[in-house]
Amino acid sequence: MGLKVYVDGEYYEKADAKISVFDHGLLYGDGVFEGIRSYGGKVFRLEEHIKRLYNSAKAIMLKIPVAPEGMKKIVTDTLALNELSDAYIRLLVTRGCGTLGLDINKCPSPSVICITDSIALYPREFYENGLKVITVSTRRIGLGTLFPQVKSLNYLNNILAKIEAMNAGVPEAIMLNANGAVAECTGDNIFIVKAGALITPDVNSGILEGITRAAVIELAGREGIPVEERTVSRYEVFTADECFLTGTAAEVVPVVNVDCRPIGDGKPGPVTRTLLKKFQELVRTEGA
Repeated sequence: MGLKVYVDGEYYEKADAKISVFDHGLLYGDGVFEGIRSYGGKVFRLEEHIKRLYNSAKAIMLKIPVAPEGMKKIVTDTLALNELSDAYIRLLVTRGCGTLGLDINKCPSPSVICITDSIALYPREFYENGLKVITVSTRRIGLGTLFPQVKSLNYLNNILAKIEAMNAGVPEAIMLNANGAVAECTGDNIFIVKAGALITPDVNSGILEGITRAAVIELAGREGIPVEERTVSRYEVFTADECFLTGTAAEVVPVVNVDCRPIGDGKPGPVTRTLLKKFQELVRTEGA
């Protein structure tokens, strides 16, 4: 059976799943999305993802034509139809078809798309040995430009930063905000460990509040690890005892080198390993 993709109430074969060239999601990146994971056939934190999707849509005045409970069913039905167990789910809502102008009132019918497939963002060795990252010149879009809490289809800012990383021969990049403080990576949130405390940039630093980020903060609390959400400088990253990234696709992945500077002893540290282990246990026990 070929992969089936949900588009506006119908399921299509992968090759036949299409949108119009006049869709404002294509023309202008006008839309929102969520990246979601399932483990053992159970969708991880679907409620949180759906809530963020609808909040993102509300912030950009995009009315989703499906109620939240209906959207959850679209996700679970698409997953079941494709007989996927451990999967990545991409849920999108575009502004829909309109004219070549920017007037959203000429886009009467937003489109809902759900794609399910397998994904492996990083090789297994990165989780065991850690990865190298760099700080890039591309800055995170400022708070006064676009709400960082909105997970929009316009990802060019992140793509440009990713290109810098790939050109430098590393898989991920740290993006700074307009003030030169650490914001996040191209697709992941960042954490450091210093003197036993877990530290991560706060919302005012211009980050997207990741679902995996929130789960890791919860897990740290259960393990008695203090957590600080605040401004983080590059110096603090360079001199941290440990560093790791979190994201739906990446899960929890150690960082052992930043801008040619080893983090700690250049190996994944004990706090990182503990939280990675606890997160792997969590995703296998939580259902939708």
